[in-house]
Amino acid sequence: MRIVKFILTVITLLLSSIFLLQAQNSEGREFWVTYGYSEPLTALPTTSFQIRIVNGNNQPTSGYIYFTPLGTYEHFTVNPFEVYDYNLTDPQKEAVYNTIMGTSNKSIYIFSARPISVYTGVLRISTGDVTNVLPVTALNTEYYHISYETMINNNVFFDAYAVVATQNNTQVFHNNLLAATLQKGEVYYRTFYPDMTGAHITSNNPVAFFAVNQMASIPPGSTLNTLGRLFQQLAPVNTWGKTFFVPVTSHQYNFVRIVASRNGTDITQIGGTIRTVPGGQSSLTNLQAGQFVELNINLADSGCFITTNYPVAICSYLPRGLTNYPIATPAQSWIPGKEQTVFRAMIAPFQMSTVTGAPCYASHALIVASTPTRDSTKVSIDGAPPVNLTGITWRANAASGMSFCHFPLTNDNSTYTFINPEGLFIMGFGTPTSPSSTIVSYYYLAYSAMRDLDAAFYANDIHFQDLKYNPTCDGLVEFRAEIEGLHQTHEERIRWFVNGTEEPGTLNQETWQKNFTAGNYDIRMWVRYENDDTISKTGTLIIKSCNQSAAFFANNVLHSELKDTTFCNKNVNFRAEIEGLHPTASDSIMWYINDVFETSQATWNKTFENGTYEIKLVVHYDNDTYATLTGTLKIQALWIKIRNVRY
Repeated sequence: MRIVKFILTVITLLLSSIFLLQAQNSEGREFWVTYGYSEPLTALPTTSFQIRIVNGNNQPTSGYIYFTPLGTYEHFTVNPFEVYDYNLTDPQKEAVYNTIMGTSNKSIYIFSARPISVYTGVLRISTGDVTNVLPVTALNTEYYHISYETMINNNVFFDAYAVVATQNNTQVFHNNLLAATLQKGEVYYRTFYPDMTGAHITSNNPVAFFAVNQMASIPPGSTLNTLGRLFQQLAPVNTWGKTFFVPVTSHQYNFVRIVASRNGTDITQIGGTIRTVPGGQSSLTNLQAGQFVELNINLADSGCFITTNYPVAICSYLPRGLTNYPIATPAQSWIPGKEQTVFRAMIAPFQMSTVTGAPCYASHALIVASTPTRDSTKVSIDGAPPVNLTGITWRANAASGMSFCHFPLTNDNSTYTFINPEGLFIMGFGTPTSPSSTIVSYYYLAYSAMRDLDAAFYANDIHFQDLKYNPTCDGLVEFRAEIEGLHQTHEERIRWFVNGTEEPGTLNQETWQKNFTAGNYDIRMWVRYENDDTISKTGTLIIKSCNQSAAFFANNVLHSELKDTTFCNKNVNFRAEIEGLHPTASDSIMWYINDVFETSQATWNKTFENGTYEIKLVVHYDNDTYATLTGTLKIQALWIKIRNVRY
């Protein structure tokens, strides 16, 4: 075993030498996974433990799945825009399956040479759930447990969570009491009856935190055949937001739990109804840290809009009660804040055919985007050119300005990449389509950003963790701080540094600006919180002397001059002229008419009816920045009758 671990250490070092930069989202190169108890060990041979690895890049990648307690590993290779599936063997299942409260080494370590997305599920005929797996870069040291009540008439099953250490000498605290000291790869598994929602879990090093309820009762009082395990990796407090839109699956209604991180949390919501549940609060005001409130939201109301004065966490649940199938098992999913949208997201459905008795199953992507730009959303299947969404119905939520749709994922072996220049995030869910012996459902967050929001700064509205992936041209850069719990009176509350030197005139300034020339700059923001703790956040600002430009023409009229031109000819020829265009990106050129995607061609033509049209061209440059050009096209084709005159 020591030899195997030594080999893996060498492999890890080799891989780290070729690692590329990655954005702060649910994609990454290093992941930790563990599993919680739901049925006896004798049932494991009939249970599918699936790991799905998705490569959303245009280059192949490879890596390893390492089983910590066994000291063995599986090698994998994933081609561009493809999926690698691994089903654990029975010995591997048992090795990483937590059954007893306490400390063990029942973990899996996954690492790759290039960014990947990782998902895992535990599925059998009668119960199951799946989760996205967060990369190590998204982990932190403070979490709140979010789960649900277990079976109330028979305490055979318990609520549970599992913590995986990513570093040696990691101390794990449960409600401020030391629960375990872990070495890298070790797991602390805790159980309790009936529900630990709101428990505060902290550590001195970043950890991976999983909610692994053994058998939840949703709604409370469900009978044995409608219970279901819950399995969801939860995000750390530093990524929590204050503005949320919660969509609804095809279950017609979902339950939502909102957990507070600070005393005095006030919640405003439109579209939900407060539910009275054990441990839940009956008011939306003055929640204390760890307290939660539960809502019922309906498809008929087009989801729920939630805002708060302090950051909160939200999980959404599929309860039993699926239309035409009332005994479908429950499932749990993390809901990201509106601050965590991305321009591009990939999903691959789970292969339910590997679960015995699941021939009739429907998998969907639950797409969330802003209402004004939702029709700009496109999908690329298996890396093909992006196309408009078809066969879907958008549901608009007026209060939030957001919309969602259910997009069917009809091929288990395909990858689906969704693109929206204005931002989106993707959930995934699966449900049976007809009554049968299969009653399992699943629900999970498929892709979103995982930005640090507790003390963040923005440069030209770009989050500090995204700066190094968004080079900008030389010139004026405007900075803005957004800090939760900033000290209000201390003489040194905020300090700004550029390449290690404090920037003059910026002490205690939440906004400032500076002109930059070409080069790389480390921007550091130092913050003092109201409890006198201090922290620093650093981002790499990349400034380039840009030889980039873009313009488009309609019948040889420049886009900026279109508003002063009226065309009498209904047939219009369009032409883009771009310097520095990305040579391989599928979204390098995107044309829109009235915010509806039209084509990816550099030149094209179209026949219009009389009227006014907003033409938009989105350009993806070779340094991975974007530009948006707009023009107002006016068509007024005149009908002229020439009268014959007889002399």
